[in-house]
Amino acid sequence: MHKEIATFANGCFWCTEAVFQRLKGVLEVRSGFSGGNIKNPAYREVVTGRTGHAEVLHIHYDAAVISFQKLLEVFFATHDPTTLNRQGNDVGTHYRSAIFFHNTAQKQTAEEFISLLEKAAIFEAPIVTEINSFEAFYPAEAYHENYFERHQEEPYCKLVIQPKLQKFLKTFSEDLKN
Repeated sequence: MHKEIATFANGCFWCTEAVFQRLKGVLEVRSGFSGGNIKNPAYREVVTGRTGHAEVLHIHYDAAVISFQKLLEVFFATHDPTTLNRQGNDVGTHYRSAIFFHNTAQKQTAEEFISLLEKAAIFEAPIVTEINSFEAFYPAEAYHENYFERHQEEPYCKLVIQPKLQKFLKTFSEDLKN
């Protein structure tokens, strides 16, 4: 096993936690915050936009099973990297699109991947995803963990998360855990 960590901000962590949890090679997905200017922020502080944090997924994975590039494919396929500080109806700097790289290889892979997406004109608008050095991860409160799994019947889960998850399951069917 070759354990590594990827940290992605792609809007509301409730929306994409369920996606990454289903990938072969992903060992653990934690919801939390990165990229801000205070230590150990609470969710209620982050959503004000004053802490500078983004909602992130801190993903532990086995690089012998799934590559960082595959994680980037899923990252870009499951959120809109062209909208600044928003994902759908979720608006604010804490919903920005960002990659917090843990080493120079991740940084280079992310830069090359974005360049390929832009050259291929995959998106109609320019990609605004930030690429930042990882500095710290602060776990979100426990009620955020496994949110979709525990609240599938809630309207937000049915209307926002479920369609995103269904699209992901269809697109990445070969990459799913058994």
